Amino acid sequence: MTPSPILKVLSSLRKNGVRYLLMGGQACVVYGGAEFSRDTDIVVVADHDNLRRLKAAVAELQAEVIAIPPFEANHLQAGLAVHFRCHVPEAAGIRLDVMSTLRGLPDFEILWSRRTTIDVAGQPIELLALPDLVTAKKTQCEKDWPMITRLLEAHWIQTPRPASDAVIAFWLSELRTPNLLIQAAADSRDAATRLSRQRPLLTAALARDEAEVRRMLRAEQEAEQAADRAYWQPRKQQLEALRLSRRND
Repeated sequence: MTPSPILKVLSSLRKNGVRYLLMGGQACVVYGGAEFSRDTDIVVVADHDNLRRLKAAVAELQAEVIAIPPFEANHLQAGLAVHFRCHVPEAAGIRLDVMSTLRGLPDFEILWSRRTTIDVAGQPIELLALPDLVTAKKTQCEKDWPMITRLLEAHWIQTPRPASDAVIAFWLSELRTPNLLIQAAADSRDAATRLSRQRPLLTAALARDEAEVRRMLRAEQEAEQAADRAYWQPRKQQLEALRLSRRND
């Protein structure tokens, strides 16, 4: 993880009792899918008490809202992100992006129950579980997809063998590197055959048809990108209405 500026942001959240989970680029750094990120993306509970604590942390960080929407519970609950820029010297320039609802993922309490906790410089950091982070990164942005690939490759390399059934199912469901998919399918043919009902490209992986695996991976990505665009379309309209209202005011 990038040192002190990010830790200052997370330390302020923790000190003020904010219930949050780290996601985005910094979480990808922790899991080995990215080398650097200057933004801090978190998902929070958007209830009164937690947002009061978040407001105190934001004040401590001397952070200001830098875009639409304003910092209000109803915008977070509608799935919008609130963007802050920190000005406290120890974290000057760091952007803090806050959300409470993520496409394709359950509510915060479920995310919290399966979170990952790590220790950085003596400070506990709460992150989205890796499978949830992978789902959260399935966006319309092209740059997110290589990061998903790297996250899964890092997990494949770092996981001791023999892997558990749950881990094998995760790899078969999410891996995006053709040769690793083919190897995973060959190593666990029964599981791959069973999961091919949910992920048809596993049939091509079982047949060692790398060209077809690549084609179907691209089709998977395009389907997720289309779903993400559809999810954000009404929210973009809501943001545009907020911008227009601000200009009129």
